[in-house]
Parts: sequence; C-alpha cells; structure tokens
Amino acid sequence: MDGSPQRTLLITLTGRDRPGVTSRLFATLAAFPVTVVDVEQVVIRGRLVLGALIAYTDSSDVGRVWTAAEAVAADLDMEIELSTGRDKTLPRRRGRLHVTVLGAPLRPAAMAGIAGRIAAAGANIDRIERLAHYPVTCIELDVSGADPETLRAALAQEAKEQRVDVAVQRGGLARRAKRLIVMDVDSTLIQGEVIELLAEEAGCLEEVAKVTEAAMRGELDFEGSLRERVALLAGLDAGALATVAGRVELASGARTLVRTLKRLDYKFAIVSGGFTQITDGLAADLGIDYAAANTLEIENGRLTGRVTGPVIDRAGKAEALARFARQAGVPISQTVAIGDGANDLDMLQAAGLGIAYNAKPVVREAADTAVNVPYLDTILFLLGISREDVEAADAADPAALP
Repeated sequence: MDGSPQRTLLITLTGRDRPGVTSRLFATLAAFPVTVVDVEQVVIRGRLVLGALIAYTDSSDVGRVWTAAEAVAADLDMEIELSTGRDKTLPRRRGRLHVTVLGAPLRPAAMAGIAGRIAAAGANIDRIERLAHYPVTCIELDVSGADPETLRAALAQEAKEQRVDVAVQRGGLARRAKRLIVMDVDSTLIQGEVIELLAEEAGCLEEVAKVTEAAMRGELDFEGSLRERVALLAGLDAGALATVAGRVELASGARTLVRTLKRLDYKFAIVSGGFTQITDGLAADLGIDYAAANTLEIENGRLTGRVTGPVIDRAGKAEALARFARQAGVPISQTVAIGDGANDLDMLQAAGLGIAYNAKPVVREAADTAVNVPYLDTILFLLGISREDVEAADAADPAALP
C-alpha cells in the first residue's frame, strides 16, 4: 500500500440485542471486495450498538454495500447509520491509561467532572466499560494522550469534590503483570484492631484505643506505640487469644478477593503490626501464601507485656514486601500493596501499585490510589476484573465458596 488514506464506510447498527446480528452483518459484507478496519460493539440493557469500519478501493462497490447493509438492518428491525470517509488507520495514541471510577452511588455530575478533567488534560477517552453494578458501580475508561501523574492529580481533586474513588493506572502489560498482593491486616483484611480486642479482654480498651488512633495517623512512632500498648496487656491470660481469634471478622468481600486472585494464580501475602497468634490462623483459613507479624511473648500461660523478635513496623512492612516478592519470584513492579495506616506508607510507595483502603488522610495522599468503600473485593475492579467474571468463576466452581 502507498500509505494514502483508505476510502472507508462506517456502518452503525442500533437496536434490540439478539443472537446472530454480528454474523448477519459480516456474512453480507463477505460478498463484497472490502476489508475490515475496525469493529466495536457494546450492549447496554439489552440494546446493541455495533460499529463496523470497512475499507474499499472501488467506489462503484459502495452503493451496493450500502444497499445490502440497509437490507440487513430492515430485516433485523434495527436502525442503521452509514457514513463514508477516508482513514489512514493510524496506531493508537501513546500513553494509554486506565481510569477506574467507583461510586456508591455514581452520579452524572461525577462522570461529567471526570470526563471534563480528562478533556482539559488534552486526553481522549477511547473506550468506556462497566465492570460492576454492585456493591458499587464501577466504570472503567481507556484514556490516551495524557501524562499519568498530571491526570492522576487532577482526577484525585475531582474525586474528592464528587465523593467518588478514581484510580489512574498505566495500560498494557504493566497492569496485567501484577502477580503478588501484599495486604495489611487490622482494619483492612479484618474489621477493627486486634490489639483493641485484646485490650477489651484486659480491661484497658480506652487507653489502648487512644494510642492506636494516634499511631495510625502517623503522630507516634509505631514501634514505641506498639510496645506501650502491649505493656498494658501484661498479665492477660493467654486463653484470651483464642477468644479474640473467634471474634475477628473479615472485611466484607475479603474471601471473594482472595479466592478470585488465587484462581488467577496470584500469590497472596499479609503483613501486620498485629500478632502471629491471630494472623497465622487467618493465613491458614484463607490459603494465604506468606505472612509476617509480631509475636506476643507468653510465659506461664500469661502475656508478659512484651513482643519477641524484631518489630514489624513501617520499615518492616516494606522489607516484608521485598522478601515476599523474592520468594514468589516476582519483581517489585508487579506487586500490589494495600493498607490503611501510616505504618503502611513505605510498603505502599515501594509496590508497583499502592492502594489506600479506607485510610487516614496522610495515607490517601501518598498512595497511588484510594478506595473509600467498605468492600474489599472492589480491589478486583482496579485490576480490571469485572463482577461478571467473578460470578461466572464462582458459578463454575461452587465447591470453592465458603
């Protein structure tokens, strides 16, 4: 070919979806000397929009193709739009990004604001797809022509104003290559803080809760705050650990998240400023591959008020991420870290994708993206996995369901 623009005909069919529409159109086009340049199709609430861009060399064919396409539309009781033009079939614009929007509910003003910010950045929305309609509405936009950091900053501001969550990620292999999930435990994988459940058993909940809150906001050194809180538990009967383990509740969607990613051969890890006496049981229950946490010292059947070994603090969590990645044979760039507190910051910043989950403001501002809805399985949508995909996998393997 000489590189000159091709003569093209864009055929757009709109109407009630049913089996065989695409087949009928292309079977009709097969009778003519034309080539397929591009095809896109979407179904919304049972209504189909099918667009086919075809190229031709002989102008005398256009009228016959036009007439044949109109006959197909009439026979299917569908609307048809046809337009001719020239198309050089350029490659996609570089810098393709995925913009994921989560809303509960998702309102038109939010979509308008996000689309407006994308346009203001000089970028183009190439495709829009719904990934989920519950427990939140999730819409994904494929965007080209934008600087990711600039767009991320603009959309973060819009998300705050519209009270939705927006994630911006690079497209292509970088997103599909994510293979290791490393997750915080307290107030992330599980609801609440284990140390506060222990403090309730020991009768010092109010004192411990105040220190925990300050530590999660980053106002206190984590190791110092941990030792201070654990000291308040001195003398507690070790049997309270089993009681607390029985009271621990997983975050909504936790089992779905782990089950789905394990099906896709992801490795899964938890890293916690909490305690192995609880996290080891969680790891065994969920089939988690790697775990790291602190260990409460026990003597003569009672807590001593101390932890044994190095403390898993902010730096320790990042070190655990790197160690798990080595064990899994996964580059750091292919990891996802999820957390909510200041002691998760180093881990979130080191990972290929850092997600602040219902996090403190200082964490939301530092992470790559934030999720502020109480459903842990919405993380799947950020990885491009739709609710329909999850449900289809569960239906095919009901024995794996809890």
